[in-house]
Amino acid sequence: MKRIFYPLAMATLLGFFGILYYYQREPVREIDERAASIFNGMWWLEAMAFIGEQWMIFAASFLLLVFLWAFRHDYRGMLFVFLTVGAGNALNQLLQQWFARPMPGFPEKMAAYSFPSDHAMVGLLYLFTLAYFLGERAGTKTIRLSIWLAAALLTMLTALSQVASGAHYLSDVLAGLCLGYTLFVLVAIWYEMRERHFRKRTSVRSAEREDIVER
Repeated sequence: MKRIFYPLAMATLLGFFGILYYYQREPVREIDERAASIFNGMWWLEAMAFIGEQWMIFAASFLLLVFLWAFRHDYRGMLFVFLTVGAGNALNQLLQQWFARPMPGFPEKMAAYSFPSDHAMVGLLYLFTLAYFLGERAGTKTIRLSIWLAAALLTMLTALSQVASGAHYLSDVLAGLCLGYTLFVLVAIWYEMRERHFRKRTSVRSAEREDIVER
């Protein structure tokens, strides 16, 4: 992952806390209402919600885990998936219960919470994780860029589908995207550091073996 994405992850983390601080205030509520009026009724956008459904996330993540295990024996990559999709989903549920913001049109007693949006946050995590590992296998930079653009587009459609359907406020969606991206980059940094350490250790061991053979 290019280093340019590191400061962006810091910016999205600050963005999440900014939304968290202001989301109950009147200016943000007005923006949420305006966004709802703009996107409401876009049936084609609402239909994109299936991309972020739990069954879709589970199916795609399971297939990726099978690929990493059976064809690449990449156990750190499998942990990558568990940390982004699994831990990210758990964190999202925890935050929703913690902040307890009712979904639009739902009374508090029904315990349907919306902040941050799970479709936005976990949708980004699993789509970007897929793009990360598919991009590694891409033959050219053009294909790699196309994969990432497709992941970003699907993420935005999935997130905005929640505003179109009235399931989430725009502030829920933006908070989910910000936190999801930050978590993804943190896991990617850990994974790449571990990969570099493993390759370095492997090269040292190979050099030691060659030295022993020469002797």
